[in-house]
Amino acid sequence: MLPDGYALRPLVIDDAAALAAAALRNREHLQPWEPQRPESFFTATGQREVVGGRLRQVELGLYDCSLLWHGEEVVGAANLQNIVRGAMHGADVGYWVDHRHLRRGLAVALLEHLVERATAIGLHRLGASTMVANVASQGVLRRCGFEECGRIPQFLFLDGAWRDSLLFNLVLHDDPLPA
Repeated sequence: MLPDGYALRPLVIDDAAALAAAALRNREHLQPWEPQRPESFFTATGQREVVGGRLRQVELGLYDCSLLWHGEEVVGAANLQNIVRGAMHGADVGYWVDHRHLRRGLAVALLEHLVERATAIGLHRLGASTMVANVASQGVLRRCGFEECGRIPQFLFLDGAWRDSLLFNLVLHDDPLPA
C-alpha cells in the first residue's frame, strides 16, 4: 500500500516532461544501476521517444508500466518488461524510487503492485536481476517473496562495465494455463 500523498498511474505520452525532470534529478542516484544514457535521455524530447517506444511495447502486450507520482512529480516507476506468454507466462520486473523519497516503503509498494498486476493479467512467474552490490533492491525482492536462484557473471553492461547479477524468481500460482 502506498503512503498518503502518492499515486500510481499508467504511463502516457504526456508524462515525458515529468519523466525527464525525474531522470535529471536522479541521474547520480540511478547511475550505478543503469546503462549509460545519452544526454537526450534527460530531456523532454528524449523522454517522449522513450515513452513512445514503451507504449508501442504496451500495445503488443510486452510491457506494462505505472509511474509513481507525488504531487506533480514523477518519483518512481514500476515495470513489467519482457512479458512472455506461451509455456512460460512470465515477465521481468523493474522499479526505481526517487532519491528524495527513499526509506518510505515505496519500493516494496511498487513491487507489490507489480505482483498484483502480473496476477491480474494472468502471468505465472516473475523474474528480477540485481547487481551484486545492490543489497537494498535484493532486500526489497526478498521482502516481497522473491527467492534468489542464481548468479550470472558479466550479465549486464551497467555504469561503464560488465557487471555480475543475482537472479530472483517468484512463482505466482500453480494453476494450469488457460485453454
